[in-house]
Amino acid sequence: MSQLTAKQLEALRNIPTPAVANAIETFNVRPRQEGFMSPEIGSIFPDMGGMIGYAVTAVISAEKPGTSRVNVSRAEWFDEILKIPAPRVIVMHDLDSPTPVGSFWGEVQANIHTRLGCVGTVTDGGVRDLDEMHDKGFNAFAAAVLVSHANIHIVNVNVPITVGGLTVDPGDLVLGDQHGVTEIPKELASEMPAAVARVEAKERTIIDLCNSPDFTLDKLKAMYP
Repeated sequence: MSQLTAKQLEALRNIPTPAVANAIETFNVRPRQEGFMSPEIGSIFPDMGGMIGYAVTAVISAEKPGTSRVNVSRAEWFDEILKIPAPRVIVMHDLDSPTPVGSFWGEVQANIHTRLGCVGTVTDGGVRDLDEMHDKGFNAFAAAVLVSHANIHIVNVNVPITVGGLTVDPGDLVLGDQHGVTEIPKELASEMPAAVARVEAKERTIIDLCNSPDFTLDKLKAMYP
């Protein structure tokens, strides 16, 4: 499939994740209980609104210092980021989860990664320097807020990872907002706005009935075969 245009991506970014989840269900491409992250991966900056981008994946750890065998240098990391098309979302699995001790993310990394075409991060680890990240406009979805970077290092890059129960492959299309994070099947992405409109039109008939002076229980029941 061809890359989405900037206009298409912006349209998707402004659709709430619950509406996207409802629309994806209509295509029957995956079980309804799959395709999104569990609630421990929460929005750190809900006032920023939606975040959308293609996943750059990494595995990190901070409990113990890295070694030459497992470390990925930052120079290598920067090259790996640019292998994924922009806009990019950095999705990181922290090997120290569920009790992360060191944050990869803070003021410096927000500035570096913004310059590299990244719009935010999703991690089962933590973030810090919240005011500075927010001021930069670098969005974040994380399991924790942390004080230190401890012994943070990158273990692996651009491999399939699981964060919040969702397996993310490099290049997957990821959408996050105040409700959480979901993956949009790329083959359906261009169809999402129309699918959302169809679902919401059906919901609107129910909502309008509930707010109508002509409401009756029989009419409501008739909407649910």
